[in-house]
Amino acid sequence: MTNEPLTYAAAGVDTEAGDKAVELMKDAVRRTHGPAVLGGVGGFAGLYDLSAVRDYRKPLLATSTDGVGTKVAIAQAMDKHDTIGFDLVGMVVDDIVVVGAEPLFMTDYIATGKVVPERVADIVRGIAQACEVAGTALVGGETAEHPGLLAEDEYDVAGAATGIVEADAVLGPERVRSGDVLVAMASSGLHSNGYSLVRAVVRQAGWELDRHVEEFGRTLGEELLEPTRVYARDVLALAGDAGADVHAVTHVTGGGLAANLARVLPTGTVATVDRATWELPAVFRTVRDLGGVPRQDLENTLNLGVGMVAVVGAESADAALAVLAARGVSAWVLGTVEDRDLAASAEDLVSGTKGVDGGAVRLVGDHR
Repeated sequence: MTNEPLTYAAAGVDTEAGDKAVELMKDAVRRTHGPAVLGGVGGFAGLYDLSAVRDYRKPLLATSTDGVGTKVAIAQAMDKHDTIGFDLVGMVVDDIVVVGAEPLFMTDYIATGKVVPERVADIVRGIAQACEVAGTALVGGETAEHPGLLAEDEYDVAGAATGIVEADAVLGPERVRSGDVLVAMASSGLHSNGYSLVRAVVRQAGWELDRHVEEFGRTLGEELLEPTRVYARDVLALAGDAGADVHAVTHVTGGGLAANLARVLPTGTVATVDRATWELPAVFRTVRDLGGVPRQDLENTLNLGVGMVAVVGAESADAALAVLAARGVSAWVLGTVEDRDLAASAEDLVSGTKGVDGGAVRLVGDHR
């Protein structure tokens, strides 16, 4: 028996398809490039001119990396791939701005069972459009074809970004004081966390993605694929406004509101969050009711309508709300920070999450 010659293409990898994908996406990527980006699309590495660092007294680099979790399964099921990039950029870049850093540039990585140029280009165009919203350059990326590891229609995405902040402008627990006020920024929906729970609820209920849901005013799939809001420029504008007096910011991602807020509070403080200050958006009510999900599980998994929280000086809440309103961000006062009463029961407190030995958070009341 004579074996036929085996080529890379026969093994399932099509390098020409990868080249075509680059051609389809490169204009969108170029639109994210300012004068600080050197070279074109397709180089081995992205180059970024850091000459402006000379104007900093003590510049610090901030970096973050993330993916979008199982939300990609919804995009694949709906064969709609031009919004998942907003989820990726939001998850990565908005983890940088919470320390007050300006996100400079980002790279992405796509692994797929089969490179379909149009699909890859849709994903990257979404990433590029979100980078434009964030004011971040998309300076490079990689698409890897993994036949035999992923099915032809399967893919996953990840990204990393780098930002810069002046050392004495870093936001965080060190700035937070008793009496500070919590200002919530509304999420656009589920964002990119908790989809394993959401998908399990939908599967158990037997709902299809094309099911029209009256409370959403659209199909279930369209609601679940709603892109993550990219807050980068909004947060930087807020942090740069002296009247807003921003001390810390948290990004409400995996673990929910309380766990992520506790990460930016100093030891010895407790933030009280009043649920009555906002109404649960329809998608969260639907997940709760459809799956009979306990409140603790909901709060430990989903953002429940709060995408970011700024901790501001006691007299600055109105100024912070005004800045956000001018930028079209729905915001409200969520609660306050106080010194922790060590004699009080810790049963209703959330603390010590993500390995951070910081403050604690207490959620009180019921949603409107």
